[in-house]
Amino acid sequence: MSSPTIRPEIEAWLADFQLRLCQQLEAADGGPTAFLTDAWQREGGGGGRSKVLEHGAILEKGGVGFSAVWGSMSEAAARQLHMPDPHFYATGVSVVLHPRSPRVPIIHMNVRYFEAGNGEAWFGGGIDLTPIYVDEPQARRFHAQLKAVCDRHNPAYYPKFTRWADDYFYLPHRLETRGVGGIFYDRLTVGKDGTAEELFAFMRDVAELFGPFYTQLMAENHALPFTEREEAWQSQRRARYAEFNLAFDRGTRFGLETGGRTESILMSLPPRTGWAYNPAPPAPGTPEASTLAWLRKGVDWLADA
Repeated sequence: MSSPTIRPEIEAWLADFQLRLCQQLEAADGGPTAFLTDAWQREGGGGGRSKVLEHGAILEKGGVGFSAVWGSMSEAAARQLHMPDPHFYATGVSVVLHPRSPRVPIIHMNVRYFEAGNGEAWFGGGIDLTPIYVDEPQARRFHAQLKAVCDRHNPAYYPKFTRWADDYFYLPHRLETRGVGGIFYDRLTVGKDGTAEELFAFMRDVAELFGPFYTQLMAENHALPFTEREEAWQSQRRARYAEFNLAFDRGTRFGLETGGRTESILMSLPPRTGWAYNPAPPAPGTPEASTLAWLRKGVDWLADA
């Protein structure tokens, strides 16, 4: 179990990180709108603060959620997490950003800490990038920065966690990865995988990568031109994103099964999308076909170009 002081320290850091990240994103967006704050309480114990920006200059919709909740989960949710005791405590920050331009990728991050009723405690999280059009140098830069963060803590982390992201962010009914991957990790257990302080330091470093990397991407890509054709492709790729979140994302299922706040859980969905019936595949040689060719498991983004 974690030391008596680590839970409040983690919770306080996450709450502050949410506010700092929103300030970074507002400054990068540069529009007149700001994140609206929606504080909420969970009936079973705890609560959170959902911060949502809509109709920004660059971000069409962005959500940054903080929560710290506790209590007893359903038997089904406890079985899903392999927990003999249904009592729990969980705190974390989740981020999903949907830009206006199809030239700016969708991005997701989650960092979290969990305590189980039987005394176990663990960390989880990750970051993944979902470009509408894959920009190879930017994808490689993303992975290089993730590897650098991982290597500071454990050289085994990046190869393990990027494979985990490939397997997790995958749409089996489409035979596609959701995007260009990233890192995903779960159940880094206190005592088994490191001390609470060591694993907390890794979580902080993953989280602090997000703002500088993505705001730079916003600055580089938001003014690039696009047409109705690119917007139509964006709608299709956003639909794929929604399919994953609704059908496969474990965090969505866990939140709903443990009585989480529905609006906060589903704020990750894109603001506009569409499902055309049986759309024709993109023609060979098009940018859309090139993007689809990258959406597969096992791409070595750190190999020589």
